[in-house]
This record gives sequence, C-alpha cells and structure tokens, in this order.
Amino acid sequence: MTLAFWSFFDEHKILLAYLVIINFVTFAAFAIDKIAAIERKSRIRIVTLLGLSFVGGSIGGIIAMYLLRHKTRKDYFTVGLPLIIGMQIVLLFYVMNAAW
Repeated sequence: MTLAFWSFFDEHKILLAYLVIINFVTFAAFAIDKIAAIERKSRIRIVTLLGLSFVGGSIGGIIAMYLLRHKTRKDYFTVGLPLIIGMQIVLLFYVMNAAW
C-alpha cells in the first residue's frame, strides 16, 4: 500500500493535466452560473454542475462554491460535493494500489 500521490501523478502526467483542466472548467462553470444568477439570465443546469464535479472537477466546484458564495444553501452541493471528493479519493487510492 502506498500514499505517494506525487510520485503517482509524476508517472501519470496526463491524468494530472486532465484533473487540472476539468477543475478549471468546473470553476468557470460555477462562475458563469453565478454571473447569470445575478443578471437573471439563463442558468447552467444543476445536473451539468454536478456532472462536471463528478468527472473530476469537485475541488474546483468546492473552491468556486465558497469563494463565489454560490450554491452554498443547496444540500446537493454542500453535502454532495464533499461526498464526491471522498469517492474520488477512495478511487484514486484504489487505482494507485491496484496491481495492473
């Protein structure tokens, strides 16, 4: 068993690049939705924001949620995003330690 995340990501640079990009995209989606909410324009669907978080952008979603004060009163975000992060950490730990 290993917890060496940095050496894992050093060996899998494409995965690291994907996670950086998807977190940036998720943060941007939350920011765009916040601006649309302020201007009372068409919004980004909740399933889209949660989907972006689920496919790897959960940290970007959490940062945007609290930095922009957006969706902080919605249980499916305040509870859902930390649960998604926990699931992603468990999955990453499993992949790191699986004998391929």
